[in-house]
Amino acid sequence: MTEPEVQKRLIDVLTPEQVNDIERIAAICNTDYDATDHVSPTGGDTIFTWDYDQKRAPLVKLYEKAKTSQWNSTTDLDWSVEVDQEKVAAENAAANIQAQMMREGARNDASSPLHGWSEQQFIDLGVQMQNWTLSQFMHGEQGALVCTAKIVEQVPWIDAKYYASTQVMDEARHVEVFARYLDTKLSGHYPINAHLQMLLDDIIADTRWDMTYLGMQIMVEGLALAAFGFLHMMTTEPLLKKLLRYVMSDEARHVAFGVLSLKEVYDEMTAAEIRERQEFAFEAAVRMRDRFMQQEVWEHFGIDQKELVRWFLKRPPAQDQFTPMLFSKIVPNCKKLGLLDAADGWLRDRFTEIGAIQFEDWTDTGEEYEMLDEVSKDRAAV
Repeated sequence: MTEPEVQKRLIDVLTPEQVNDIERIAAICNTDYDATDHVSPTGGDTIFTWDYDQKRAPLVKLYEKAKTSQWNSTTDLDWSVEVDQEKVAAENAAANIQAQMMREGARNDASSPLHGWSEQQFIDLGVQMQNWTLSQFMHGEQGALVCTAKIVEQVPWIDAKYYASTQVMDEARHVEVFARYLDTKLSGHYPINAHLQMLLDDIIADTRWDMTYLGMQIMVEGLALAAFGFLHMMTTEPLLKKLLRYVMSDEARHVAFGVLSLKEVYDEMTAAEIRERQEFAFEAAVRMRDRFMQQEVWEHFGIDQKELVRWFLKRPPAQDQFTPMLFSKIVPNCKKLGLLDAADGWLRDRFTEIGAIQFEDWTDTGEEYEMLDEVSKDRAAV
């Protein structure tokens, strides 16, 4: 694979000290809550191919699966369901061991910004976390919509263009359902988290199509699949539960698309090219972890972000099971692609430092996506 002569890196490799640096994390924040649009400079050429022979059987199979697994958010989901947001927040907290441990930790730790909070304040926090979480899902899905359209333009293989076109439709549907759920079932929107926006900007600006794949299909979509799974397992709200089941069916195909495509590309790369992909993957992982500090929520409650970040980072691992779980799809997929152990295990060391390496032997999504086809399961049951 030929690299462009000049490729400006928008971010530097983080040192171990910078990964948990409170000043670095808190300095990246949203400063324009009223913005209605955002311009991301894009890079790369649009590639036409006159070779219409579909040579990659796994991508052909994935494309056929995508064609038969489309769903209609208007008719396949029951939007008449009433949602009591405080009740859902209370039930989520009761089902979430981490939320319980956070409350207990705040009660016992006088240095916690949440020390002394009442039960109603924690319920209000749960409501705002619902609003924030679904807002970030919505914004992230629009990022996927844009990035996948870019893949259609730039990937040189016709079978990959065919599949990516189905993902564009999937992502439009995901943006639609999360926007509708926020508008009709919850009590407010949040702007895009600054850490997420910076990552999307970096992915879109890179001229190399495989970097768009890595940033979106492996990293962002991989984390989304894990986060959707966590919320699906926890929530008792039936509309959201079914919505997430169907979105996860699509997302598993999207991540598989990245795994199946990039394996072929990475096998032909030099050690220096692979190292740059490792660095990008780690930087993306840290930014996505930082986004779940939920800075916008704490700002809503008037809590100093630095103090909150400091408290979160010092919690013992037993009180933070959610953050490592976010990487349960990313790490095995990076291993499947050969990124984990290339360059003397550079990425393995980095994932070990952030407490995510334990997922390396979990099933990679290139093999898992058919098991998560909930749309086909529901149709077969009718």
